[in-house]
Amino acid sequence: MTAIASSAPLSAELEAPLLAVEATLNQLGDALTRRDAAAIEQFSSELHQHLARAVQSFGEAARTGGVPAALRNRLVRAGGLLAAQRESLARGNASLDRALDVLIPSEPTGLYGAAGKAERRSIGGGSFTA
Repeated sequence: MTAIASSAPLSAELEAPLLAVEATLNQLGDALTRRDAAAIEQFSSELHQHLARAVQSFGEAARTGGVPAALRNRLVRAGGLLAAQRESLARGNASLDRALDVLIPSEPTGLYGAAGKAERRSIGGGSFTA
């Protein structure tokens, strides 16, 4: 009976930070879908704070007696959702970088011109033909 009674307060202590992480992950996902930069910034910051609190709470619980399996599974699912959102952002950033490279080409290297011919600088500004 004592183990059951002591695990109930532990579950309640872990439930609050986990609920905050899950709710913020959902809000961040909605903001990402809407492409709302201000909301993404806000929820990212909140998520960082909630994750820090959850990690601290779960770490303390693991040291003092263990984490209930149901809460551990929910934390793992939240971690998976976070990884998926991070991957989505990375792909979006890569697409944006490629689009910017097309729209704003980098400085020419001086090796090849637009027609595929080697570009050479001459001191007099002219070219020689043989």
